Amino acid sequence: MDKKWFVYILLCGDGTLYCGSTDDVPRRLEVHRSGKGAKYTRGRGPLELVYTEECASHSDALKREYAVKRLSRQEKLILIASQA
Repeated sequence: MDKKWFVYILLCGDGTLYCGSTDDVPRRLEVHRSGKGAKYTRGRGPLELVYTEECASHSDALKREYAVKRLSRQEKLILIASQA
């Protein structure tokens, strides 16, 4: 069985959004919260997981992450709202 991959968006304590990809969302969130995740999220807590999207493969997750990162803040907020 292939491993599942996900694209996720975090809402940072300063109101900014961070997008990443992982094969284990809860573990990755804990890594971010511990200060050992992406440099961008360090010191920007609390971090709230506001969006996840399952992808078919690691490659698809990386492509989707790239596409989401290119969206405007408003477009990301619409994406987040569409999942609620």
